[in-house]
Amino acid sequence: MKISSNGIELNVNDTGTGDIALVFLHFWGGSSLTWNEVTSRLRDRFRCITIDARGAGDSQAPSRGYSTNDHARDALNVIETLALRRYVLIGHSMGGKAAQLLASQQPAGLVGLVLVASSPLSPMAIDDAMRAQMKAAYADRAAVEWTLDNVLVGSPISAESRSQLVTDALRLSSAAKAGWVDIGTREDFRERAASINVPVTIVAGELDRVDPIAVVKAHILPHYPKAQVHFLPNVGHLLPAEAPEVIASLIRSMAEASLPIGAR
Repeated sequence: MKISSNGIELNVNDTGTGDIALVFLHFWGGSSLTWNEVTSRLRDRFRCITIDARGAGDSQAPSRGYSTNDHARDALNVIETLALRRYVLIGHSMGGKAAQLLASQQPAGLVGLVLVASSPLSPMAIDDAMRAQMKAAYADRAAVEWTLDNVLVGSPISAESRSQLVTDALRLSSAAKAGWVDIGTREDFRERAASINVPVTIVAGELDRVDPIAVVKAHILPHYPKAQVHFLPNVGHLLPAEAPEVIASLIRSMAEASLPIGAR
């Protein structure tokens, strides 16, 4: 379906049913389909809402408007349009930064936050040379394949997931590429973490080369001292593709804990 948000149309997939909705935000270079292997394990009990970020997948690609706040506002517009009354917000990488910012606004109905290989609320420690390399990461199929093998993936993934990841990266608009690199990675929202008032689960891969465990420990964990923390061995940054069963299980645990006692 298409949902209007801030002057553009977002592509949104709405599957499954249940008393709790799960709202998924994907990584830079992905799409709503990044979550397929996770949501297929959750639709039996929960309503799953996956969103193509602006400039990605089948959503429109404006020439501007790619700040973290733009992504957070888009997610909130989807939540309000669908009239979700109880939901868990799940964010991966770039989507994790947007999810944290949205959660800090204490939106009505939010009952939990799951951060999957998330970017921190603080700026990423990358120089201009690295920013130029990031902008070239999805330039063509060869670049995408190299980026998957040498940066994003730390363990084997299915052929179907790999094919989808390549397709998504090649479809990413030039404005969306530059938006995250030039704007999103530089933004600092650390002071907003204290306003998050729902349970938090943090999941990271021990082989992650984008947001390494050291970054998670230094820049994410201190903000959430009561969080449930899971460091997964032998996997990298693309946890929805590398460890979908584990990610689905952790999301299920968060969601089930948020159900009314009689519904668990």
